[in-house]
Amino acid sequence: MALTPETIARHELNGLCVRVVGADSSDYVGIGGRVVSESEKTLSIRDSRDKQVPKSGTTFEFRLDATDEAAGSRKGAETAGKHARDPAAYVTVDGDRLLSRPARRTETTGESEWQ
Repeated sequence: MALTPETIARHELNGLCVRVVGADSSDYVGIGGRVVSESEKTLSIRDSRDKQVPKSGTTFEFRLDATDEAAGSRKGAETAGKHARDPAAYVTVDGDRLLSRPARRTETTGESEWQ
């Protein structure tokens, strides 16, 4: 399955650029960098240092570069947008959709609420 704005919640998040755009605690808003690890309830984001951000109650904006598999399938995504003069797609994901073990969330067999 290709990494697209529609399927991002079903993919490995490690290595993706991310920014926190909303959170229950204002301390997390604005944190940005690369996802370096993921647990069931948190994302570890590295900017100048690693920061643990809870998934629950947080809204994340992931950047899908043109070099990612999403290059040809950005159109039609309700949550995708483009920033001015930036060829990347930006996908906003409610952290509550990511609450599960990463390996379980990325399984591709059977019916899933992530599709």
